Amino acid sequence: MESRALLTKLISNELSESDVLPSSLLSKIATHPLREKLYNELHNRPFPSISSPAQLTHIAIQHQGKLKQEEHEFISLLCNKFQVNSPAKSMPCFYQDFGLFSLRWERHLEYSTYTFIHQAPLTDQPFIKNAIDYVPSNWLEKMPGQVIAAVHLIIEPENIDQEITHKVEKYFDNMSLIASAPVNSQAKVWSSFKLHNDGFGRFLIYQQDLSAAQLGRLTQQLLQLDTYRLMATLGLPLARVINSELNQLDLQLQQVTTYIALGTDKSDRELLTQVSKIAAKVEDYRSQSTYRFSATNAYYDVALQRMEELKEEEIPGYITLQEFLMRRITPAVKTCQTASNHLEDISRRVTRASELLRTRVDMVLQEQNQTLLKSMNHRAHVQMRLQQTVEGLSVAAISYYGMQLFETMLTSLPTLGIDYNHELVSGFAVPIVIGIVFVVTRLVHKRLMKDLK
Repeated sequence: MESRALLTKLISNELSESDVLPSSLLSKIATHPLREKLYNELHNRPFPSISSPAQLTHIAIQHQGKLKQEEHEFISLLCNKFQVNSPAKSMPCFYQDFGLFSLRWERHLEYSTYTFIHQAPLTDQPFIKNAIDYVPSNWLEKMPGQVIAAVHLIIEPENIDQEITHKVEKYFDNMSLIASAPVNSQAKVWSSFKLHNDGFGRFLIYQQDLSAAQLGRLTQQLLQLDTYRLMATLGLPLARVINSELNQLDLQLQQVTTYIALGTDKSDRELLTQVSKIAAKVEDYRSQSTYRFSATNAYYDVALQRMEELKEEEIPGYITLQEFLMRRITPAVKTCQTASNHLEDISRRVTRASELLRTRVDMVLQEQNQTLLKSMNHRAHVQMRLQQTVEGLSVAAISYYGMQLFETMLTSLPTLGIDYNHELVSGFAVPIVIGIVFVVTRLVHKRLMKDLK
């Protein structure tokens, strides 16, 4: 009743200060150990706030889940040079203003990104000097890992000059351009998605009254899109190699299944050896490619999400970023998916072929066992017949020795004064002794047979 009354007061806005639950109440309740971490995760890696005009240089370094200590030492070296606090070793990201430039470092599962931001004045010649030119070069040379993505990005207010589209091409060394108007046409983005003489790609943004937060979101989406599209296609060379190898394995497996179906002079041992070799190669390819192909699908999904978030509109005469990337990335991802599916298909077929061969081997073993059992039964029968023959001879032998003992006893009777006909008693004793021996032998035989059952 008290809780209902409290709820009624809360709904009617009549809850007084004395009715409010004490703030320390939650501390007395057991909480999940990851609760605070999960709350903070929602605010991790926020969008940067960038004012126009600005220059950015973005570098993605592949570390494959390693080099954590090396990266911390590398960033700490820059912080010590500018006498600022270094990040903690466990921090997944680090944002710091170094005066002429700002650094945004983020560590991901298999790569890290370094984004250098320089608030620059307007210039008639973009990309002549970039944000990375304000970073100590002797420090950059020590960067751990391998560069997977590197791009310069320039942000400037949109020029009123309507001939701007004709000037942009020279900023990209007259390469074929891809352009669109993202953020509901509040900006124009230009890129060639090619490497220039300095080894960097280029993005040029002309914006119209976008806030610093909107510019930050737009630049981060573009930079992530460039990184994710490269990471998504990282599995393409491996997929091509595996596809060519799988075609050879496919032919070998087809020959094995044909031998199994039609029956040839090849033994089951040879066929099973071939299937085992194919299975070993398939498992080797799976161990090499499973993670890479799974990562390809994940990066592709994120790239699609970033393209949707751009909310692009067309610029007449130019293909949009989404249309260009979809035409280039999708076939590469499909190739990886095809290789992965082909690999799984061959793995399943190898398993079925192994089962067929094992079935054939089991059948052969059963036939051999049946033949062996028949042979054993025959031998047992012969042995039994021999045993019965031996039993008959044994009765005769035992009876003979029994008669010898009986006659020895008869020879002692005259000494006792007993008169008898020796030949007559001996003659009548023979069948009696044989009968007794025969009966006793049969009883022993039955007892042994009973124990065996």
